[in-house]
Amino acid sequence: MKRMIVTLVRSLLLGGGLLLGSALAQTTTAATEAAQTTTILAKSGMPRTPDLLEHIVDEVLGLWNVRSSGNSATHYAIFALILVGAILLRRFVTTIIFNRLKRLAAKTETTLDDKLFPALEGPVATFVMVTGIFASVKVLKLSETADRTIGYGSTVAFSLVVFWGLLRAFGAVLDHMHEVAREKQMGVAAFMPWIKKTLVAIFVVIGVLITVQSLGFNVSTILSGLGIGGLAFALAAQDTIANLFGSIVVAIDQPFKVGETVKIGANTGKVEDIGLRSTKIRLIDRSLVIIPNKLVSSEAIINLSRFTQRRVEQVIGLTYDTTPDQMTAIVEDVKGIILAEAEVEAESVMVFFRDFSASSLDLWIVYATKGPDLEEGLGLKQRVNLAIMRAVAARGLSFAFPTQTLHLDGPVAKQWVGGKS
Repeated sequence: MKRMIVTLVRSLLLGGGLLLGSALAQTTTAATEAAQTTTILAKSGMPRTPDLLEHIVDEVLGLWNVRSSGNSATHYAIFALILVGAILLRRFVTTIIFNRLKRLAAKTETTLDDKLFPALEGPVATFVMVTGIFASVKVLKLSETADRTIGYGSTVAFSLVVFWGLLRAFGAVLDHMHEVAREKQMGVAAFMPWIKKTLVAIFVVIGVLITVQSLGFNVSTILSGLGIGGLAFALAAQDTIANLFGSIVVAIDQPFKVGETVKIGANTGKVEDIGLRSTKIRLIDRSLVIIPNKLVSSEAIINLSRFTQRRVEQVIGLTYDTTPDQMTAIVEDVKGIILAEAEVEAESVMVFFRDFSASSLDLWIVYATKGPDLEEGLGLKQRVNLAIMRAVAARGLSFAFPTQTLHLDGPVAKQWVGGKS
């Protein structure tokens, strides 16, 4: 699930631009030709070609043998009948169909449908109502200018309703992904709110541009102007953009999450917040450091909260009056003390008489815990150290400490000794 969410987020981020370009490329030619055709027809005085909804209404009127020119009482009656039918159908959709869908969604294991159906209820009801309003208006025979104005209005209305429905569905899917990521304690959960805002903004821009293009405006010219302004904005906001992309890298790679202890560069502390521009870390001395995300994404990150084990390595020095037999015995004692602890990984235990140091005989001790918990590891180390102290005392041995012996010889030494005497 984690890989699926990360892959989907990455695809959405990369696909937003592709979708924008593809949608505009597909709609530019058709919409421009339609707009040019409408303009030519308007200038030449030729009758306007009816759109799909108007064509359907004319076919229905033809089945009822209603005159297709002029307005009569029958036209107004059908106008009112379609309008009332749309209101009743909208009521039926919202109170019966969607209520039943919500009850069915409540019985499923996933919560996606619980979010999706309520999100689509408003757009679907509005679509039914918009269809009814414009269908009823198409029954009436109005002037060419009025029909053209109503045609533009219907284009805008249907476009907005369709994109509203897609936007609500898109938001419900992203909310479900956020909920799943939060339940699984995934690092991407902290970034889902602004990821949703970014993708929704891209979606809204696509919808607006396609709607504008369908009305006959040249979107290419608009995009060219925006491209020049965007270039200037990008040059003025290089650091902000670098931090934004740094936060995207952190969201995808998930090297840490809020509440974990990390080391980033020279800063070691607990992560308190992961934002669009920076990451906030509470240091050991309780001060707060704010690191720009462009540095976070480029630095080596050590996550101190993701240990699989805790490794202990220490050296114990005994005095030089320790005999070989005593050294052999104390090595076995220390090894037995460590192996007796249930929290120690037995294969990791190593105890050896390793070095003849300047003022001590050194025992090298290494072992690893079975768990990553720091507090439990420190408690284990304390128990082992106390047991080693008791074992050393029981053998009649002593811990060494740094000492230095001076051997004096020659005239200066004799003079010093004579002076002391």
